Amino acid sequence: MSAFLRSAITAIDDYRAELGETPVWCQRTQSLLWVDILNLKLLRYWPSQHKTEMRKLPSLTSAVLLTSALNRFLLVSQDGLHLYDYAFSKTEKICDYVGREGTRTNEAAIAPDGSLWFSTMDLKEEQTLGAWYRYESGAPQPELMMDNVGIPNTLAWHESKVWFADSMKKRFYSANARHINPLKIACFSSGDKTPDGSAVSLDGLLLTACWGSSCLLRQQINQGELLTLDTLPLPVIQPSCCTFGGPDMSELFITSARKGLENPGELDGALLHVQTGTTGTPQNLFRLN
Repeated sequence: MSAFLRSAITAIDDYRAELGETPVWCQRTQSLLWVDILNLKLLRYWPSQHKTEMRKLPSLTSAVLLTSALNRFLLVSQDGLHLYDYAFSKTEKICDYVGREGTRTNEAAIAPDGSLWFSTMDLKEEQTLGAWYRYESGAPQPELMMDNVGIPNTLAWHESKVWFADSMKKRFYSANARHINPLKIACFSSGDKTPDGSAVSLDGLLLTACWGSSCLLRQQINQGELLTLDTLPLPVIQPSCCTFGGPDMSELFITSARKGLENPGELDGALLHVQTGTTGTPQNLFRLN
């Protein structure tokens, strides 16, 4: 066990996702939400009850995010953006899908200013049809920030910058925290690792699930630079994303996927959990009008 990890890595419950993604910790309810994209499922884990709830979603959804209204979540879906009332399992579309034909939504997170940032990608994962968008509540449609992207992943804000990645190109990028200008971005290699979803600690430690590499990549953000520290092995082949949570934001939850595996292992597709020696950045809330 490393000095960073303070417990064994264990699986939560027996659910195995085809494509588990975008875990989000809700501090107000002390629960974790995430999605199984390909099985159209919203999952919610309640640690105090050791219970996982499952809801069927009406369309392919890549993220469920927190809003300023308790238990009213933002769904980022292939047919548009929706508000989801958890108590009544009701959805309300607030914006149509704006991506190119043959694409779906992928990475999504709420920025510090309360706006939604999300990406689209080629359904076949072959062409650079993807893009990054920004959306504010009440806007007629999302604003295109960057196009011709491969598989856009990772969204983390630190030091007044946003950090994001392109899994197809195996690169990280940083840009202005309020808007991506493709002409003014910094680029960093991820080596032989394929970066997927990330989480950031208060002191700028960037943790990234590396698809196909059975590990987390640990990097330090420092004054605009990205320094690679090491990798932490995981008991799944395709870790997909991670987030900090728990009462003191020191626990790490990691999603994974069974998609495309001929012989998936017992834990592939599981939601993993581990105690860490650092404190994560709290989730931002989508600002409703």
